[in-house]
Amino acid sequence: MLINHIVWDINPEIFSLGPFSIRYYGVLWALSFYLGYIIFERFVKKEHLPEGYLDKLTIYMLIGTVVGARLGHCLFYQPAYYLSNPIEILKIWEGGLASHGAAIGIILSLYLFSRKTKKPLIYILDRIVIVVALAGVLIRLGNLMNSEIYGVETKLPWGFIFKRDGQTVPKHPTQLYEAFSYLLGYIILHVIYLRTNAKPKPGLLFGLFLIFIFATRFIIEFIKEPQVSFEVGMALNMGQLLSIPFIILGVWFIFRAVYGKKPLGGDA
Repeated sequence: MLINHIVWDINPEIFSLGPFSIRYYGVLWALSFYLGYIIFERFVKKEHLPEGYLDKLTIYMLIGTVVGARLGHCLFYQPAYYLSNPIEILKIWEGGLASHGAAIGIILSLYLFSRKTKKPLIYILDRIVIVVALAGVLIRLGNLMNSEIYGVETKLPWGFIFKRDGQTVPKHPTQLYEAFSYLLGYIILHVIYLRTNAKPKPGLLFGLFLIFIFATRFIIEFIKEPQVSFEVGMALNMGQLLSIPFIILGVWFIFRAVYGKKPLGGDA
């Protein structure tokens, strides 16, 4: 018998202890930082960076990612509600994180980190995007475990019926589409880094990351369900509108890298 859809009824909660619960999404978020730390530690050793460099970088990254992702969701998708109820912004455990906000938060936090360490911002960005791409894979798998951010109805055999979100018809598992795309991006970026003996042209990896990740996001958004009500009927949704500047920026960075320019502080 041929499979014509997949019934998805996974409990997002692994276990609970009183009022506290451990969920797959949180575990996958934590795992993304753990794996990122291990991979970047190899970069640190390979390039003989100073002792303590990675620990400081991790703190900046953690703060930038969480604050940026939370504020991005609140201000890009539900500004009226959160500006009227600012205390709700702090309730991050209730969900609501935006990848575009995370990207902005990461860039700003790394700018401050580069000022402190006297290392060019583009040098840091070219390496950090490798682990960020891998983190994107795990975060999208977390969305799958939460039965959220899925696509429109489909008749394809790998369509998912997300029972826990009240769905009764198969939907595109766009979480998996993005996860696979980000995994491919991670592999490409890491291979280029290794093939250039840890000396990629300044801005090349960052530019490729921006184009690959956000162009993928732009395309997949066409088959996604609207995340918030105001997106209904829009030719391009908020995720796509926010992706366009990142794609343009990626093209600019690759152009600068190929033609020997030195963006954001130049080479190391």
